[in-house]
Amino acid sequence: MMPVDRPHGSPPAGTASAERVWSLGFLRTSSVAATLFALVVVGAFSPGPTLAASYDPATDPYSMAALTLDEGATAWWDAGYTGQGVDVAVIDTGVNQVAGLDGAGKVIYGPDLSFDSQSNLRHLDGYGHGTFMAGLIAGHDAALTAPYSAAPASAYRGMAPDARIVSVKVGAADGGTDVTQVIAAIDWVIQHRNDHGMNIRVINLSYGTNSTQAYTVDPLAYAAEQAWKAGIVVVAAAGNTGFQRGNRAPGLADPAYDPYVDGVGGGDSQGTVAVTDDTVGAYSASSSTADAKNPDHVALGSHLQGLRVPGSFIDQNHHEGRLGDRYFRGSGTSQAAAVTSGAVALILSKYPALTPDQVKQFIASGSQKLRDAGKALQGAGELQLQELLATDPAPFVQTFPRSTGGGSVEAARGSDHLTLHGIVLTGERDIFGAAFDATAMAAAEAAAISWSGGTWNGRSWTGNSWTGRAWDGNSWTGDSWTGNSWTGNSWTGGVWATGSWG
Repeated sequence: MMPVDRPHGSPPAGTASAERVWSLGFLRTSSVAATLFALVVVGAFSPGPTLAASYDPATDPYSMAALTLDEGATAWWDAGYTGQGVDVAVIDTGVNQVAGLDGAGKVIYGPDLSFDSQSNLRHLDGYGHGTFMAGLIAGHDAALTAPYSAAPASAYRGMAPDARIVSVKVGAADGGTDVTQVIAAIDWVIQHRNDHGMNIRVINLSYGTNSTQAYTVDPLAYAAEQAWKAGIVVVAAAGNTGFQRGNRAPGLADPAYDPYVDGVGGGDSQGTVAVTDDTVGAYSASSSTADAKNPDHVALGSHLQGLRVPGSFIDQNHHEGRLGDRYFRGSGTSQAAAVTSGAVALILSKYPALTPDQVKQFIASGSQKLRDAGKALQGAGELQLQELLATDPAPFVQTFPRSTGGGSVEAARGSDHLTLHGIVLTGERDIFGAAFDATAMAAAEAAAISWSGGTWNGRSWTGNSWTGRAWDGNSWTGDSWTGNSWTGNSWTGGVWATGSWG
């Protein structure tokens, strides 16, 4: 992703609630942004040259109707397993309740830990990435009626249509986020996974950095392992070719390079239902060294039909991805991870007592090897859920060395840094400039006490009352926000593991 130079906090659209929020004072920001808001409301963006104005999912071999059939999700739906009762935490750029994610109770909002939390973009997806992933996981159009497998292709569906999304926002409207925000988000999910009737069993991380240290000391990998230990399956994007290599980085993104988590590469169906001609996407990361981890498996991630957020950063800057008014096309290990997270929700709706180790092994046992790709690219092969319906998971325990978490948070950033007025956020500190003691943080995470109310790492990040729908209260106020923290206005990274749009 190229560096961003735009007014911080440009508005997303796509939901009535988003438009109401933005109408309450957005004009105070700038005349340019106000003009943008007017265009968002009336839907008057100029189409790009490749805009598919009359998109029909029924004729698209990469639609979600086609993908859910290809990956075997429809067979699980027909058997009565739709993700019901399973919550998936999407740690990303926020989620908008566009059509397909606007059902009652479909999206629950955890804390907004992003730089947008102090603006009218709070909880909303100004970038367009998180909404896309949430739709792949659990999209459910009102027209998607039972039996889901027989619904018309025009009814949008995710892999697990009855799963619920818990949005924990870390990425701002330009995609900017720091690794400390993601660690804090994972910690929050662990400590609040069962609050107020929630049942968070999956974390989707369509995110990764090119950490320059081993997973055995990396603070982000350690946080992911703590979630795994708490019974939460962590699904992480393997990363995209060119990003993870170089700068002494391992082959896969952090935390996908941790052998405990499920690191997912991206596949391409080649536009057919048959698996025999499927390939690994050219973007999908793998290791170039014998001692580094490769993807655990691949899932389809190429050319997928996702939900569009009109007016978002992606929507404005990638017209080529638009599919009519509602949808967007994207490729990458981000998408493959989200498809896998939906598959995990299906598995856990049938086998709620499974451990993360068992889920990971179960997926591997049913994956199908692709003909023209080596193990380094595909791991166990391509996700194939239908094969798993006739089998039961076996006992399984992973025995890799565990991370201590005592390494460097700066090394965990790799080459991705945030800047404020030309000053780069570097070193052993968080977004407030507070010292980050990795060893002390690891001890607090192990005891599940890194969050105390709305405080994490000694700073108040958010309020201290969880209502079951959103995290309320004051957050990032006073000099802790204005004096010692960082914005993403000059974001330099590519941590959202999406290979291309369109």
